[in-house]
Amino acid sequence: MRDKYLCTNIKDLRQNINANTVSAALVASIFGCTGPVLNIISGATNGGLTYAQTISWIFAIYFFSGLVGIFLSLKYRQPISGAGTLPGAVLVAGSLAHFSLNEAIGAYLAANIIVFLLGTSGLIDKVMKWIPIPIVMAMIVGVMIRFATDMITSITISPVLAGSAILVFLLSSRFLKKVPPVLTALIAAVLLAIFTNAFEIQSIQYSFMIPQLIVPVFSLEAILSIGIPLALLIICSENAQATGVLLAQGYKPPNSAMAIYGSAVGLIASFFGGHATNIAGTMTAICSAKEVGEKESRYASSVMNGVFFSTFGLLASLIVPFVIAMPIVIVNVIAGLAMLGILINSLKIAFSDSKFQMGAFFALIIGISGVNFFNISAPLWAILGGLLVSFLIEKDHFKLRSKVCDQIVPMDRKVKISR
Repeated sequence: MRDKYLCTNIKDLRQNINANTVSAALVASIFGCTGPVLNIISGATNGGLTYAQTISWIFAIYFFSGLVGIFLSLKYRQPISGAGTLPGAVLVAGSLAHFSLNEAIGAYLAANIIVFLLGTSGLIDKVMKWIPIPIVMAMIVGVMIRFATDMITSITISPVLAGSAILVFLLSSRFLKKVPPVLTALIAAVLLAIFTNAFEIQSIQYSFMIPQLIVPVFSLEAILSIGIPLALLIICSENAQATGVLLAQGYKPPNSAMAIYGSAVGLIASFFGGHATNIAGTMTAICSAKEVGEKESRYASSVMNGVFFSTFGLLASLIVPFVIAMPIVIVNVIAGLAMLGILINSLKIAFSDSKFQMGAFFALIIGISGVNFFNISAPLWAILGGLLVSFLIEKDHFKLRSKVCDQIVPMDRKVKISR
């Protein structure tokens, strides 16, 4: 039956591709292809990856996540956009200082296998119940807050470049609401850098590069430090956010299918350096907004978003050199600005309710501390520490959470297409 629906949705796609759906897809793609790329480049540089490995990483994230978004949107006729988790990229970037890329690849595979098994077994909803979202969100803030602080310290390095980018971002957020403020800030900073000869145009060398296949090495420490936190981020942060967005727009999101197909494609992407393929909360929100059009036609926006993403991944070796040529100040500022929405939303979710406040706070400070015990980095310790604290002094909150999850999490795995 679903193959029949898939064929029907493909046939209907052409008439649903219009100015609104394409515009939303373009905005979502610009958002996903600016700040996140700079974060990946920054993380790859700090992690000691080669240029070829960095290109392969970007290719894997965008090409394969684009395919996931195209397939799921067509299959379920819902605006489901794929992406590679940005917090996961930050987690991986920090871990590359302690593990080789081959060990990281092994951890990526483990993470995708965990998500796949949870999806096929139907346990995905139970995991979402038992891992409180406030604790996960507080961990995300703790791990990623350095991007925001680096953005501010960049002002002391180059007040004109950094200050102008931040100012344009704020003005754009205020007066140009239909344009991604990160994009306007990036354009303004790049133009100013070229005008002041800070943009290293002479260093740009571009040629098409074939992505690299990387042999995985399985390390228990890497799996514990990278794989398990990455799986938790995919389930409890990225996919969970997308689920909430779709529910708010009146869709019935296929939770298990999103986990199964995302992780299955993620297994392939892992061999090219891709840390994850999952469902993107922010881009799904952009593509599912009421302004995009009729509810039945919005899936076309996520399909086009996937096309743009996959194309960007294929052409990464031609585009990334221009990004790398930018002054490091621009990279730090734009990366920080791109993280603001995630940080603010994560803080809201972590501390807007009275439940799990102590556990979330401990997860936050453990994440900020950057502690590393037994070669296991802060993200997993933040989640474990937050859970331990909540189990000790907020045990009743788990019972309340279970009741709430029963109301907001779609439990029917055989969800029909929303029309």
